[in-house]
Amino acid sequence: MYVLAIIRYLKPLEEIAKHQDAHRAYAASLLAKGVIVASGPLEPRFGGAVLLRLPDGTPAADLFALRDGDPYVKGGAAQWELLPWNPVNGKENLDRA
Repeated sequence: MYVLAIIRYLKPLEEIAKHQDAHRAYAASLLAKGVIVASGPLEPRFGGAVLLRLPDGTPAADLFALRDGDPYVKGGAAQWELLPWNPVNGKENLDRA
């Protein structure tokens, strides 16, 4: 199962910067576990995007736990919009990543 997470900043970039190192460390830990396929800031920088790969049938509560573990969310600096995604074209490339 794939999920697109759109991260939208709720605070000015100066406030975002206070949480950035912890957020990036959190993302790196998810990448190391194979949960994140790719992530990074959007341009212009009003938020970011994350492509998550999780086992089929992952409960919504587990998605919410991933969201709520983000230091941006914990600090009230950003929110995640979670969009389950069923890629059709190119899925084999994602599955190899």
